[in-house]
Amino acid sequence: MTIDVAPTPWTGRDDGPGVERRRWHHAINKPTNTTVASDASMSGGVAIIGFQSDEGVRRNKGRTGAANAPAAIRAMLVSLSAPAELCAQDLGDVRVNEHAMEAGQERLGHAVAGALQTSLLPIVLGGGHETAFGSYLGLAESGAVNGRRLGIINLDAHFDLRSDPISSSGTPFRQIAELHAATGEDFTYRVLGISEANNTLDLFHTASQLGVKHMIDEDCGITNLPAVTDFVSGFLNEVDAVYLTIDLDVLPAHVAPGVSAPAALGVPFEVILAVCRQLARSPKLLHVDVVELNPLFDIDNRTARAAARLVHAIATEHTALLRETPTAPASSPQTGIELL
Repeated sequence: MTIDVAPTPWTGRDDGPGVERRRWHHAINKPTNTTVASDASMSGGVAIIGFQSDEGVRRNKGRTGAANAPAAIRAMLVSLSAPAELCAQDLGDVRVNEHAMEAGQERLGHAVAGALQTSLLPIVLGGGHETAFGSYLGLAESGAVNGRRLGIINLDAHFDLRSDPISSSGTPFRQIAELHAATGEDFTYRVLGISEANNTLDLFHTASQLGVKHMIDEDCGITNLPAVTDFVSGFLNEVDAVYLTIDLDVLPAHVAPGVSAPAALGVPFEVILAVCRQLARSPKLLHVDVVELNPLFDIDNRTARAAARLVHAIATEHTALLRETPTAPASSPQTGIELL
């Protein structure tokens, strides 16, 4: 796999030895405390990949700064408590040079494909939502979806189905839909948390034409959680493989002020957390990305903390799933990493 920036050591609070005192920085790039140290023991966990990009946000006329998101999320994740059996690799970052977004998306795709081919669950820390197209390229390259129906579920206030001639953070799912149309594949895309006030009628029309089902933010309150989980269950029943993408602007502005487009309403954090746990409990989940954090506009790291909590929940559920349904390891996720 190809990355631009090598991972740096994770350090944080240390309360002493023992799995009961384990934190994320103890787990990153190390075998679990409950297994014999070996390359094989690193397989089957999660892979953290950063995507330092805000070029798509700039093109979409948003507030730039998302290129700094991977470091901010890592900083909030480092000292969170880690499950005793968590296997986690930090594979470093893809860095997007100005006006070179497409090349960066291709390199992200290679990194995602490499992680998938070594039986890891890639969790990409974006970056603007242009991250999604790079993630999709990785899923396609890896062969992990071959012969299976892929479903994309987006937790987002926006459809990101724009048909602009220049790709941006607002176009990734339209680009994916066009690729599917060219090959005759079904395009199964669901969005939870749509803001009616922040999507034009044209975008709703496009979503309808493409068969995109969605729930608006007003229907995603905590009292309506059963309807939300039913929506997610219905999605899971339709597909064989799942790509989860989380745009942090789906959250209320007081929870996630550090985004390009803060939400006036948003979906309660408890609902988003429950959905992430529900999806991470499914063996169909192949890939996750968390995008649109802009540390320049964050307040007391609220948005970065929310992002880290979601990553933590997904990794915890995924670790529990692996423990219940162990699979033979493929190969070390460290094999074949190439630094540019």
